[in-house]
Amino acid sequence: MDFFENFVSILLFTLWIMVMITFFVIVIRIIMDVFRDHDLSGWGKAGWLIFIVVVPVLGSIVYLLARGKGMAQRDVAAAHAIREAQVDYTKGLIDEAGGPAGQIRAAKELLDAGAITPPEYEALKAKALR
Repeated sequence: MDFFENFVSILLFTLWIMVMITFFVIVIRIIMDVFRDHDLSGWGKAGWLIFIVVVPVLGSIVYLLARGKGMAQRDVAAAHAIREAQVDYTKGLIDEAGGPAGQIRAAKELLDAGAITPPEYEALKAKALR
């Protein structure tokens, strides 16, 4: 019976640690959201931060109930902005490294270096434009 009680104590302790870690992550996310909200005034930000620091559990619950929808919208907007930046970056890499213009540029560099002849350059250019 002693083993079972120790095992349950360990499980409950582990559960408590996980709940605390989850709570700290939520509080950090809320604080990040307070600072990235451009519609909230400086006094509003200070008020929310004081409320969350002084009474963390109640402050977090009230913040999530009062501003949770806006928090989700800001998360979605940030995710879309990151996705657009990644798409633009990837398009830039593709345009830089490949595509018909890149192939023609590479063929022109080979022609200028004397590695290929003008008829070979024209063949590569025609192939790139197909």
